[in-house]
Amino acid sequence: MPDAVTPLTIHITERAAKKVAFFAEKEGKGDEFGLRVGVKGGGCSGLTYTLSVEPGPHDEDKVIEDQGIRIFVPKKSFVFLAGTELDFSDGLNGKGFTFSNPNAKSSCGCGTSFSV
Repeated sequence: MPDAVTPLTIHITERAAKKVAFFAEKEGKGDEFGLRVGVKGGGCSGLTYTLSVEPGPHDEDKVIEDQGIRIFVPKKSFVFLAGTELDFSDGLNGKGFTFSNPNAKSSCGCGTSFSV
């Protein structure tokens, strides 16, 4: 794991990458898949994260590869996500993907909504 996330990319931890690969296999996506990561308006803090396993990028996507996973980020979302680390937690406090986003000025208790 790097000491710091490069601010012009998105990092996915090994644990999160394994979980993405597991979901892709479960959904029958084969070897050609990627994780679409974006933001949309909504949630209690103004913006909410979106995640989906998809077969390929769209024309307007920035494509990043980390931990063997292709990450597709819509260019309009990238400004809000640059420098973010995506992890997966399955501990006692809950289960799911978590975002460590240096651009978020505040976030809600659920961890899926933030403001800039």
